[in-house]
Amino acid sequence: MDELKVQKESRNYWDMILKEIDDILWYQRLGDIAEIGKFRLTGPPPSYKPNPTAQGANNPVIFSTYTFTPKNLDKSVKHPLIVMPHLGINSNFNCNYKFPMGNIVREFIDQGYILIAPEYRGSTGYGEKFSDLLDYGGLEVEDTFSARNWMVETCELVDPNRVGIVGWSHGGLHVLMNVFHHPKAYKAAYAGVPVSDLIARMGYKKQEYRDIFSAKQHIGKTASEDVEEYRRRSPVWNVEKLETPLLIHTNTSDEDVNVLEVEHLIKSLKAAGKQFEYKIYENVPGGHSFNQIDTKLARESRKEIYRFLAKYLEPLGPNPLKRFIGEPNPLD
Repeated sequence: MDELKVQKESRNYWDMILKEIDDILWYQRLGDIAEIGKFRLTGPPPSYKPNPTAQGANNPVIFSTYTFTPKNLDKSVKHPLIVMPHLGINSNFNCNYKFPMGNIVREFIDQGYILIAPEYRGSTGYGEKFSDLLDYGGLEVEDTFSARNWMVETCELVDPNRVGIVGWSHGGLHVLMNVFHHPKAYKAAYAGVPVSDLIARMGYKKQEYRDIFSAKQHIGKTASEDVEEYRRRSPVWNVEKLETPLLIHTNTSDEDVNVLEVEHLIKSLKAAGKQFEYKIYENVPGGHSFNQIDTKLARESRKEIYRFLAKYLEPLGPNPLKRFIGEPNPLD
């Protein structure tokens, strides 16, 4: 058997084991304050079909999603929902690994938000076939939107008029493309260090990274071969569609998403006459993960996010932030 194929199979095997472990860790870390669920739902059919006429070739893609519902919610009223797409190409919404989100999810729960975190197509931990469904900036974005709609339809506690979306890095791209394509579906949005310009990204990343996009099961062409398709999948070339209140954070020392991508996004939004908020952090420790970690500055940065969201989503009614950050409600 080909050595690369063996390595890929081994990696997928361990990813599946790690995902099973991570499911347990979510319950251990947050089970004291949240009802945690994991469900299977559907998104659009796959974009790449090796045999389009095969039985089931046009079936919707089935993917998993986590839900987190605070245990102390007042069930007599509706509550805001946060949609949280995960970071990374071929990654997942993990609790305790490369991009641990457990602490951030707890902070949202403490404020009274219900959360849904989709494991959209291309996520790891569900086998090679699902991982190979990756459709960067394409139908994976619609999986996130499908998760939003499913939660609004099935959870009676969710207020459909108070839905926010939050994500970092590749999750930030999901945030931007969701509010650009579905502006009426979201009340507020936060994009942290978001992937913003795939054409620029293909220029400064290594060939190994570019090969992911030009693979036949993905876009199938390089940026030079189909620049319009890369534009279509890039937030920076869709800014004219923004209608949702938006906050953007970036860091000049980001080692993954070069700040030039986000600067281009900010300049394009301004040129389009859009109203939004942003902050460019200067050489903050932590690089790409600067406000996901547990430094004092990271916590302060997340307070900025929570203040922004609370203006539009109003978690827990009278005092959504007081318990978390010890400050008066900005709505008062």
